[in-house]
Amino acid sequence: MNDLPDQHGRIAVITGANSGIGLEAARELTRAGAHVVMACRDTAKGDRAAETIRAEIPGAELDVAALDLASLASVRAFAERYSDERLDLLINNAGVMVPPYTKTADGFELQFATNHLGHFALTGLLLDRLLATPGGRVVTVSSTAHKFGRIDFDDLQSERSYRRWRAYGQSKLANLLFMFELDRRLRAIDADLLSVAAHPGYSATNLQFAATPSRIERLGSTVLNRVYAQSAERGAMPTLYAATADIPGGSFVGPDGFQEMRGEPKVVKSTRAARDPQTALRLWEVSEQLTGIHFSVADRSAPLLSKS
Repeated sequence: MNDLPDQHGRIAVITGANSGIGLEAARELTRAGAHVVMACRDTAKGDRAAETIRAEIPGAELDVAALDLASLASVRAFAERYSDERLDLLINNAGVMVPPYTKTADGFELQFATNHLGHFALTGLLLDRLLATPGGRVVTVSSTAHKFGRIDFDDLQSERSYRRWRAYGQSKLANLLFMFELDRRLRAIDADLLSVAAHPGYSATNLQFAATPSRIERLGSTVLNRVYAQSAERGAMPTLYAATADIPGGSFVGPDGFQEMRGEPKVVKSTRAARDPQTALRLWEVSEQLTGIHFSVADRSAPLLSKS
């Protein structure tokens, strides 16, 4: 995507930037002049990814920082180490997909913890920088899987029953509920900060293979990636569009092709469940309780400040 607006002077944090959509977003934002912080669980992989960008883009402004979204301690440590007073762009991109049932050190189901709770906490802890930066933006990366997602408040951590795809759909629906609720709260205080979301369609990345336990599933993913999926470069286009285009808060961006699986980026529709304000408010309050990160906006009109 070579037509990005000039990004010189902007600072962007991208989670999961060492591969796939995150890496391509980091590459193109850097190419456009942004200073990018690549927040990665594995910093060795992050360093190697950063070197590929530096080799391609002389003078690229890149930092690699440790961030494990499955660990609230790691999220807090990252936020404490982030020393710049401004932050123009936060891209909540990292994620895991359909792993075997795993509990994090904090006692949360891995997909819900990584895909939703970690990003919820990270956004809250960096919120003062985002609010202090004119024209700031938070981009939350969801998936078409949100369409079959359902928030099970009676079993958020899948302790009674774990179905990998159901848990993944729940986490991706949670991403959108969070984006819309943050947008409502920002609008209530007329903040100069946008909350938007994107999904990549069906893109060939490592995500399909990272935790797939079955050889048959791996073979199927390999065939589909080669025959049907678009590249990671094209899969990053909705994220980049959401990050830089002139769109209103609350926008959801995806590919314009059949079933939004591939194509050019455009603003698309989410499900009614993703836009339900009652579910979003309840999820927000539960997420505050689980993470210990509190946003002082219970009535959606108080000053939007995070505290822990």
